[in-house]
Amino acid sequence: MTVYEKALEFKHKHPGGIAWRLKKHCDVVEKHLNPGEEPIFVFMGQKNNTFYEIFTSCVVVLTNKRLLVGQKRVVWGYFLSSITPDMYNDLLVYQGLIWGKVTIDTVKEEVVISNLPKSSLDDIETNISEFMMQEKKLYGSSNETSNKTV
Repeated sequence: MTVYEKALEFKHKHPGGIAWRLKKHCDVVEKHLNPGEEPIFVFMGQKNNTFYEIFTSCVVVLTNKRLLVGQKRVVWGYFLSSITPDMYNDLLVYQGLIWGKVTIDTVKEEVVISNLPKSSLDDIETNISEFMMQEKKLYGSSNETSNKTV
């Protein structure tokens, strides 16, 4: 299943969020998927901290290896952020009156996705947290074995 199909699936399951130009944003992420990397969960929102800025749409894709945030610019170019499990710290979920937002805390920065449908917040938190906890265990066990051999 492609990133765009997963995005449409999310949009139909959780209507009410604000996101524009989904196909273009999904194409950015599709371009950067590595061989063997498959999208597991996709959601979309605004990559900012305020609910009134509605022109910074992006797509967030959880793959079997990392978390990608793709954003196509209007005229030319795009932005792509890659968050690997070893760089992931924490996830903060905020539910407001109309929409919610998610803050993904990494070692270097915080990525805030706002204007998310309230019904989607549990789904987003569960998918990201479960994947990252599982992958962090793998990183931890590989680091322990490499430390023992030194």
